[in-house]
Amino acid sequence: MTDVIVIGGGAAGLMCALAAGQRGRRVLVIEHANRCGKKILMSGGGRCNFTNTGTSPANFLSANPHFCKSALARYTPAHFIAMVERHGIAYHEKELGQLFCDESSKLIVKMLLDECAAAGVRIETSCGVDKVATAAGGYRVQTARGNFDAPSLVIASGGLSIPSMGASGFGYEIARQFGHTVLPTRAGLVPLTLSGKHQENYADLAGVALPVSARCGKAQFDNAMLITHRGLSGPSILQISSYWEPGKELLLDLLPQHDIEAFLFERQAAQPGAELKTVLGDVLPKRFAQRLCEVWFTNKPMRQFVHAEIRAMAKLLAHWPIVASGTEGYRTAEVTLGGVDTDGLSSSTMASKLSPGLFFIGEVADVTGHLGGYNFQWAWASGQAAGHAA
Repeated sequence: MTDVIVIGGGAAGLMCALAAGQRGRRVLVIEHANRCGKKILMSGGGRCNFTNTGTSPANFLSANPHFCKSALARYTPAHFIAMVERHGIAYHEKELGQLFCDESSKLIVKMLLDECAAAGVRIETSCGVDKVATAAGGYRVQTARGNFDAPSLVIASGGLSIPSMGASGFGYEIARQFGHTVLPTRAGLVPLTLSGKHQENYADLAGVALPVSARCGKAQFDNAMLITHRGLSGPSILQISSYWEPGKELLLDLLPQHDIEAFLFERQAAQPGAELKTVLGDVLPKRFAQRLCEVWFTNKPMRQFVHAEIRAMAKLLAHWPIVASGTEGYRTAEVTLGGVDTDGLSSSTMASKLSPGLFFIGEVADVTGHLGGYNFQWAWASGQAAGHAA
């Protein structure tokens, strides 16, 4: 007999399984891939950015921004860090509260699997699900290895991002099957693509990186931008991509650490004979500064610029427009925006309000974190919430 079936052996699914198992529940995890935690293994360049010490509800996007508050408050980064330390896993803070393993993300997967084993959790890998249906007193999951019944069923199957890792819309199909609304999905934390002249102006600068402040609507992120062959990437662009949609204005401050107007006037006074590309090359990557002068500005000695020109140039550098044509899509996206509408779920347990004993956790629900460990913290917190209720 099984009390809880968890479909999906990723971050949220394993956390839910170990939490339920520790309560004495008989838990079965069904994972279609040949091993658990594949996205954990590849995350953070193989080092796994497993949480962020600064996690707050403000770091998440959702149609209902209040939904994530309860779970995040009850299972905090400190709780997960305590488990990491108990298992003797060495870690470090990289920047902005982001915690990474010193060695390998394999240690996080091993920790979760060891905790599951200690709690008596059974895990079936390489086990695809053919059908889910209601059965007497709960749910029946039909697989190639036979049918499994349990009163509680947890959907932890993730979103659509990185299909090469086996991502699919399975969780959304189950949600609709049981009457839930699924909000429109799109790729998040993903590089932006440029096309036509916009792409031509940047393409041969691929590999150039610079700190920027990226803004879209009310969202703003200060971090590095990387120019690629197809468009723009880097942390600031990945962050803002979750807020950008075609037709929305996207602006960059190319010199966020400077009062650009004051800097240009100061240089005009101090180095009147210096060319603009030389002056900009002192505070921007030289190839990028040269391109600005070739395409957008006139390169001439600083003394030849009138005050109005310098003010206009400073304004443009602080509000640099980017006309993106799209994103790189789910192929490279770190997360999926949208998903199972949280209006149909309990914020304290992740349980369905429509079908007793059914739960949706992790990325499949309409809660998406910023870059930097927040999506893992949501996986841990939502997994714990369901694990304590299932």
